[in-house]
Amino acid sequence: SRRCALPARRGYSGGGAPRGVSLAVPLPGVPRAVFAAAGGRERFETRVTVLPNGLRVASQNKFGQFCTVGVLVNSGSRHEAKYLSGISHFLEKLAFSSTAQFGSKDEILLTLEKHGGICDCQASRDTIMYAVSADARGLDTVVNLLADVTLQPRLSDEEIEMTRMAIKFELEDLNMRPDPEPLLTEMIHAAAFRDNTVGLNRFCPVENTDKIDRGVLHSYLSSYFTPDRMVLAGVGIEHEQLVECARKYLLGVEPVWGSGQGRAVDSSVAQYTGGIIKVEKDMSDVSLGPTPIPELTHIMIGLESCSFLEDDFIPFAVLNMMMGGGGSFSAGGPGKGMFTRLYLNVLNRHHWMYNATSYHHSYEDTGLLCIHASADPKQVREMVEIITREFILMAGAVGEVELERAKTQLKSMLMMNLESRPVIFEDVGRQVLATNTRKLPHELCALISQVKPTDIKRVVTKMLHKKPAVAALGDLTDLPTYEHIQAALSSKDGRLPRLYRLFR
Repeated sequence: SRRCALPARRGYSGGGAPRGVSLAVPLPGVPRAVFAAAGGRERFETRVTVLPNGLRVASQNKFGQFCTVGVLVNSGSRHEAKYLSGISHFLEKLAFSSTAQFGSKDEILLTLEKHGGICDCQASRDTIMYAVSADARGLDTVVNLLADVTLQPRLSDEEIEMTRMAIKFELEDLNMRPDPEPLLTEMIHAAAFRDNTVGLNRFCPVENTDKIDRGVLHSYLSSYFTPDRMVLAGVGIEHEQLVECARKYLLGVEPVWGSGQGRAVDSSVAQYTGGIIKVEKDMSDVSLGPTPIPELTHIMIGLESCSFLEDDFIPFAVLNMMMGGGGSFSAGGPGKGMFTRLYLNVLNRHHWMYNATSYHHSYEDTGLLCIHASADPKQVREMVEIITREFILMAGAVGEVELERAKTQLKSMLMMNLESRPVIFEDVGRQVLATNTRKLPHELCALISQVKPTDIKRVVTKMLHKKPAVAALGDLTDLPTYEHIQAALSSKDGRLPRLYRLFR
């Protein structure tokens, strides 16, 4: 017998809907949606409250289920002049270990896991930052945890010994990496600010790893981990709720090292010295494998710029974007800076250059604009000549199209970065820590738009009056002397023939 069946009828979202249901009327029992709306007044401005003990609480509301909360401390490697160098490096590795309430790092991670949270600690030259991202409903637990981690760490002998081993391994790895940028950054700071403030090493020197113990750490913490040097910052939470948690867990708390005010706080202002640091190193075997990176010599040349608190900070940021650059094998188009000067004038014209990148480091009292370049050791002399020429040409004419492109790219990068909640958190925390307030993104964009060619020329002219800072790594047989580099940079009128005479 032959079976016949009717095809099954399918329902589609576009048809077959029950009759009598209007799409213009809200469904019964469904909560009313609340949408973000742009108003004339900036709704998400940063709010700041100062507690009686001097702790600043800063927050910015943001739609979403998750929040990022953390404690930023005005402390870092620049403050270690009166202590053993490397304490900040130790504190970064010891962060989120056992505390008065939590017996181990595993306990902390399990507690955060209940709220979908992750934690991180970063130590820089001027700031130590403890941060947690978690569900906003667990704010009370998160602030309690942060208070315990910053003020009640156990710093057991076992944890310190494990940290000591981790730091030794990291230092070995730092010298074996194919990418020398972290090492060069340390060298250029040490050359620019010799033996003071931001010139002090961010990584713990090998000779200090066995000297740092709980007593040394407690002595440092008692001086720098005080409420008046801290900011509790949060993004994605209500300000009143964060202030309430801060009062509950960070007000009147006795730190594990005692409540006595430290007396060894270093408030030195950065002193720019200029100079050169050279490290002769065999770079021929840093990247072994089927396609090894060629042996390269790396040079970084820098000049003092300005503090991020000064008005000239914005023109310097635009100048850095205008110089741009990158690696010779960078992928991407104009959005990645293919029309910047170091691409057009250096990488596109000199095939043997592997890298030419501009960096701008800025701090509360100083700054450093530098260019990192890499090439074969036989091309070192010509590479240094080309980079010094680019510094001199900064003081020349700036085209309107070139300047507008740099300003647009800087604003674009600023706004794209601030789409990320952890980036907003860091921006809020750092600005409030330094200035007790925060400039909003649209204010910064307005300042960027106001930069003129005369502003660029003014800041460059001021910068070129300083002695250069030079860091050199690799085979330095053909490296010009520091005196030759300094003399070349003093040619502010841009007469290139003089450069050729100096380097040849």
